[in-house]
Amino acid sequence: MGQLPVIAVVGPTAAGKSDLAVDLALRLGGEVINTDSMQLYRGMDIGTAKLSPAERRGVPHHLLDIWDVTQTASVAEYQRLVRPLIDRLLARGVVPVLAGGSGLYVRAALDDLDFPGTDPLIRARLEEELERHGAAPMYARLGELDPVAAAAILPGNGRRIVRALEVIELSGRPFSATMPSYDAVYPSVQLGVEVPRPVLDERIALRVERMWRSGLVAEVRGLAAQGLAEGRTASRALGYAQVLRQLAGEWTEEAAREETVRATRRFARRQESWFRRDPRITWLPQDAPDLLERALDRVATCGS
Repeated sequence: MGQLPVIAVVGPTAAGKSDLAVDLALRLGGEVINTDSMQLYRGMDIGTAKLSPAERRGVPHHLLDIWDVTQTASVAEYQRLVRPLIDRLLARGVVPVLAGGSGLYVRAALDDLDFPGTDPLIRARLEEELERHGAAPMYARLGELDPVAAAAILPGNGRRIVRALEVIELSGRPFSATMPSYDAVYPSVQLGVEVPRPVLDERIALRVERMWRSGLVAEVRGLAAQGLAEGRTASRALGYAQVLRQLAGEWTEEAAREETVRATRRFARRQESWFRRDPRITWLPQDAPDLLERALDRVATCGS
């Protein structure tokens, strides 16, 4: 094998990415790097299905538990952390195995992706406008300024619309000029874990039920005391947002659990559509008895 590849195990939530990543790391002498934006948060363990130390089977895992729940997630900050980490592993002859379903974080690690700066005053003004008038007029404005970006952003995604308008105002360049490319900065193999939708829906329901049994409500209660509700990113995480509403008395426990299942299924579909657009991903069936061997064959093909 020539230069070591960076391996990325991607796909929707509850597909089995974490276990396959550990299997690959054990066989290849690799170490796992987290690419799940919510597993970056300390204390968010049950609701993010973070592997326990025992489940990591001795494989070092990086970029877990690095942010407080009050910190706003930043893919640019993540990129500043992950790139030197990948370089250090490669320099040691260790295969980096990325694992997680946050598509933009995977791309930030692997691809030629430049993140423009931010301006707190512009951001605050745009967020106030969003609060006052809603996303529709801002989306229309984005459509005039940068039709390519508008076509790639959902009309109701206020956060992304605000970011796009901020970049345009700050840089004078279209936001679409900063959107992810498929130009990798490392030799890489991307493996998608494929699960038929009915099976995935059932796996998600079982996972949410298991999270509740494992103490998700108590976990959220403890994190609420640390400022979870004030955390602009962490408070919106699947399961956590719903339990916060339960704890506030807005929802019953049953309603919070059912909504977590529904929201997670919707999220899994969005993840799939994101990853399906990337032609570099090799999809492997999660239930294949030889899943690991198929994954290793793909890695060997890339490195030969």
